[in-house]
Amino acid sequence: MNNDKKTVKYTTVSIPITLYNRIKKMIEGTGFTSVSQFVTYVLREVIIAHEESTYKEPLTEEEKQKIIEKLKKLGYI
Repeated sequence: MNNDKKTVKYTTVSIPITLYNRIKKMIEGTGFTSVSQFVTYVLREVIIAHEESTYKEPLTEEEKQKIIEKLKKLGYI
């Protein structure tokens, strides 16, 4: 039988029990099935936001033109 699911490895991260309990209460009635699932979601969003904030600004028009000229010289355009 072919199993197409990826195996995901996990680790344990400790948080204060009071915070755990607050999160557990907060996610009641939501689509989150566990505190771990919610915390993973939140951390993923924070990391994505951080990574996006560190991306370089889009190319300037001059940079675009230089790339186009290089591609033309290489015969791609």
